[in-house]
Amino acid sequence: MGNAARVALALTLIAFLATGCSLAKRKPDAPRSSIPSGSAVPQPPPDVFAIPDAVPRAEPRGRRGNPPFYEVFGKRYYVLPSSDGFVERGIASWYGPGFHAASTSLGEPYDMYAMTAAHKTLPIPAYAEVTNLKNGRKVVVRINDRGPFVGDRIIDLSYTAAAKLDMLLAGTAPVEVRVLSAPRTGAGSALPPIPSAAPPVKPATPPVTVVNAPAVKMPGAPVMYIQAGVFADHENARRRVEALLASGLELASLEEISSPRTLHRVRVGPYASIEEFDLAMRTLRELGITDARLLLD
Repeated sequence: MGNAARVALALTLIAFLATGCSLAKRKPDAPRSSIPSGSAVPQPPPDVFAIPDAVPRAEPRGRRGNPPFYEVFGKRYYVLPSSDGFVERGIASWYGPGFHAASTSLGEPYDMYAMTAAHKTLPIPAYAEVTNLKNGRKVVVRINDRGPFVGDRIIDLSYTAAAKLDMLLAGTAPVEVRVLSAPRTGAGSALPPIPSAAPPVKPATPPVTVVNAPAVKMPGAPVMYIQAGVFADHENARRRVEALLASGLELASLEEISSPRTLHRVRVGPYASIEEFDLAMRTLRELGITDARLLLD
């Protein structure tokens, strides 16, 4: 990238830092929580284009951010049991100063200058090569967050990743997302090098919408319960359990939690499939319990 382009990019970021937020069309929606207005955002590195791409490595599936499913704006998203062989085309966006240092879905602070991204259904963490289909530029990012939940966007990139793909000013770009596996140990197991420059790539097909069906229960996946009420009074909690048992929910039970005072939580489960979970939730709604929610063991 030429000096003029670098100067323009620097001026763009300075404007963002001065206002304390990104442009409205680039701002991702819930479930992320932005940091309070006026919070300090660090100055950009001298050259964001010199920041290296993420390097795929073996990491365990995060204990946070990987429920069997979650709901945003009334829509349910199913977290994939595996990312092996995942390829997707669609629209990418990016998120920046308004979310810097906020907690990601994986529980790590968001760093707008790191090579990271957010995806709705891939298990996290995961590593992916993202190609800008307008100019052929490629980056490798570590996916550690959930989103974006706006329109037809399939991935939300960090500021640096978006800068390296030359999509900051446009805000969005058509991309291909290709999951990369960590290199296996042993000779000849390294990943092929990512070209630093590539000829323009023309999309062969329109953006693809991926629809995920309920996943089969996988070994090691979190156990699903339903929280059917939290009470300060033990007797009220006991009556709730008795009512649930009488209604046919035979897996209702009572446990004590501290937060910091002792409370009494009614839970139902465990359930091995999403179908069983949904049936129990339907029964709870019919009983007038509208605040029931997913509870992972």
